[in-house]
Amino acid sequence: MAQYFEVHPENPQPRLLKQAASLLQQGQVLAIPTDSSYALVCPLDDKAAVERLRRIRGVDDKHLLTLLCKDLSELASYARVDNRQFRLLKQATPGPYTFVLEASKEVPRRISHPQRKTIGLRVPDSPVVQGLLDMLGAPLLASTLILPDEPDPLSDPEEIRQRLQKDLGAVIDAGTVAIKPTTVLDLTSMEGGGSATVLRQGQGDLARLGLA
Repeated sequence: MAQYFEVHPENPQPRLLKQAASLLQQGQVLAIPTDSSYALVCPLDDKAAVERLRRIRGVDDKHLLTLLCKDLSELASYARVDNRQFRLLKQATPGPYTFVLEASKEVPRRISHPQRKTIGLRVPDSPVVQGLLDMLGAPLLASTLILPDEPDPLSDPEEIRQRLQKDLGAVIDAGTVAIKPTTVLDLTSMEGGGSATVLRQGQGDLARLGLA
C-alpha cells in the first residue's frame, strides 16, 4: 500500500521529504511531481527498483530512462559533455528539458541505451525534486508517469494512488501539475559541429535555446 505525502509545491515540508527519501533509499519506486508532469522515480543503483519501474511503465531496456540531477555540475558527472553542449545546457537548466548525451562510466550499463550507450538527463525546476535530491545526495532515475497503452501522463495524485497503490512505495502530492512532458533534445548530434536534434516537442520552449 503506497504511502501518501501531501506537500506544499513551493515550500515542501522537509519532514515529509525525508520520509520519501528514506523509502527511495530502501529501493522503493515513488510517484513525484516535477516541473513538467508526474514521474516515476527510483534509485539509480538499485537493479530491482529499476526493473519494477520499467514494469509499471510497460517499457523494455531500449526505452531511454532519465537521470534527474540537482544541477549542471552533477549532470556533467554522468555524461560526456563538450563545450558547445555545455553552453546549451547552461541556457536550458533548470527547466523542462531532457537531454540525450553519451553516458559516462558513472552510469550503470543496464540503464543506458543498449546499442548507443546514451542516457537522458535533466535538471528539473521543481522545489520538490530539488529537495529530494538534496537529501539523497545522488540523482534519481525517472520516467514520465504514462501507463501502458495510455497517451498522456497521469496528473492527479489521487488517481495515481488509486491506480498504483500496490506498485509504489509512496505518492508525493503537490497538487495537479502539467500533463505536458519535457522537450527532448538529442545533443549527441552536436558532436563534430552538428546541431541539437529535437526528438520531442514538449513543455520546454525551443526559442529559449535558439532552436525554434
